[in-house]
Amino acid sequence: MKVLAFTSIRADYDLMSPLYFLLHQRLDIEFKLIVSGAHLSKEYGYSVQQVEEDGFDILARIETLLHSDSMVSKLKTAAIFLQSAIERVAEYQPDLILFAGDREDVMMAALISVFLKVPSIHFYGGDHESAGHEDTQIRHAVSKLASAHFVSCEEHAQRLVAMGEAKRRIFNIGSIALDRFVDQKVLPLNAWVTSWTDQVDKPIAVLIYHPSPNAQENNDSAQVLDHQIEAILMQGWQVFVSAPNSDAGHSGIMQAIEKWRSHPDVVPYRNLSRTHFLSLFTHAKCIIGNSSAGLLESASVKVPAINVGARQLGRMAGDNVLFCGTEQTQIAKALKQIQSLEFQSKLAEVQNPYGDGRSSQKALDLILNTDWKTLQLKVEDPLTTLNIK
Repeated sequence: MKVLAFTSIRADYDLMSPLYFLLHQRLDIEFKLIVSGAHLSKEYGYSVQQVEEDGFDILARIETLLHSDSMVSKLKTAAIFLQSAIERVAEYQPDLILFAGDREDVMMAALISVFLKVPSIHFYGGDHESAGHEDTQIRHAVSKLASAHFVSCEEHAQRLVAMGEAKRRIFNIGSIALDRFVDQKVLPLNAWVTSWTDQVDKPIAVLIYHPSPNAQENNDSAQVLDHQIEAILMQGWQVFVSAPNSDAGHSGIMQAIEKWRSHPDVVPYRNLSRTHFLSLFTHAKCIIGNSSAGLLESASVKVPAINVGARQLGRMAGDNVLFCGTEQTQIAKALKQIQSLEFQSKLAEVQNPYGDGRSSQKALDLILNTDWKTLQLKVEDPLTTLNIK
């Protein structure tokens, strides 16, 4: 069985890598990856090296990323990917295609699977945020193109049914991203952060802030980042600040991060190895910003998460997550709240609504034991599926 997956950025690779390892180990599966986008960019850390170090077979490296900072360049990047990947997939003739999430290249992978008549599985479909980010529209569109869905929770499954997807195509396996936290070795921070800072001798916050779907917030992204850092420093903490993703608007955030680089308690970083990222995550006093990692993963290590601004609004979240505005006073109030006795007692009992960290084996079992050819053609009438007729 030939299985092909697509990855364009460190985030989607980390979401899926536990399953990739299981597929790679199977003697009855030939597993390959098409790598593109930010993975191949030195500006974004050249994370294809992580793919290579993990030992996966790369079918193709496709240069797609335009080093611009606009929606136009994002769409052009998608077009380049589609044009460049079609023949490689057609020549390889996979039996099954996997893609995850809601980026523009995922839409292109879904189109390739439809037109080349290859059964496909969309991971992390059925999610929804209410801030108007284009990712939600892409995610739902990809779900209509995909043959089947491996979703992270029952709410997402129900949303796909409401969209007219047949129940036989939907499998609730939980979030594969959580598998990384199971049996993961956590390293002492001072054992490996010496290249960034002399030592970690204060509580730390991990700040991951991406461009926002809210136009005004995105225009003020540098100020919003400043508000977060200032509020954290007022607590007497150190803050580890991640570089943003490659979405339009990232340059303003990068410039704001650079202005803080000389501050002794502000530690900017780019890509981290899986072990180092999970160690940083586990040691944090809180995760702050607007990354989906705060919503999806922080509950697994019982770390508070503060989501700042419009991005991620409306998505399901554990009891460890607070949503707040972008003003410094609002952020400071949220930081105080997560330190309260009431919040800390609730945190001790929190359960991750996205699964138990055993999802990749469930996904593998389904891949091995499902006749995917029977799901390739989507012949169901949504009127019938929804019992409207």
